[in-house]
Amino acid sequence: MSTDWLVLVDEPASGPRNMALDAALLEAAERDGRCTLRLYAWDPPTLSFGRNEPALARYDRAAITARGLPVVRRPTGGRAVWHHREVTYAVAAPAAAFGSLRASYREIHAMLAAALASLGADVRLADDRPADGVGSGACFASAAGGEVTAPGRGKLVGSAQVRGDGAFLQHGSLLLAAEQDVVAAVTVGDARPPAATGLAELLGPERARWGPVSAAIHAAAARRWGAPPRAGTLPPEVRRSAERLEPAYADPAWTWRR
Repeated sequence: MSTDWLVLVDEPASGPRNMALDAALLEAAERDGRCTLRLYAWDPPTLSFGRNEPALARYDRAAITARGLPVVRRPTGGRAVWHHREVTYAVAAPAAAFGSLRASYREIHAMLAAALASLGADVRLADDRPADGVGSGACFASAAGGEVTAPGRGKLVGSAQVRGDGAFLQHGSLLLAAEQDVVAAVTVGDARPPAATGLAELLGPERARWGPVSAAIHAAAARRWGAPPRAGTLPPEVRRSAERLEPAYADPAWTWRR
């Protein structure tokens, strides 16, 4: 792939800041045709809802508050995720860079699977199947077609995508440790146990660390997509867009809008 790419390797940030940055990268892809791979983490650990997920009915807001869990709603679809020990990725690019939603979903996961294989992890892409509805519980309760799984162990990467004006944003969680039972603990009624595994279970905790894993993803994107081998810096106009968008992602009216 000959498209020019920007790679960002960011310091940990809050949920509203992370979501605002990803949304700003989507705006840049729509406006300027910019292609970006962003790798980041969360501080503090945060529970995120999908854009259209019925969180008010599905999750116990009082229990979330009692546990002191920060909450944010993503600009993308999908279902709830607990973001703690993971490498989070975002890809924002013109739609033409990867084709259809399904094609882009599978290509990005193929890149992630190649990165994990380079570390020695036995992974594969899940067989094609319809994704579960947004009202069916946690993201890691089941694998959609094309997502990265470890045979016999469960889902390793959960992702979601949104399409804008000729561009898309896909971001997701590559679990270093399987801690998605947090989502089940604040779910109203019966909750399916997470069918998730962490990279530490496959490679051991010493090899499942943020730095080496994010470096492997960066290297795989360089090999597969021609991304630059060195990380860049956030463009000033994207930073300004993120600052404009962040208050909306911090607003409980957005987080608990449905």
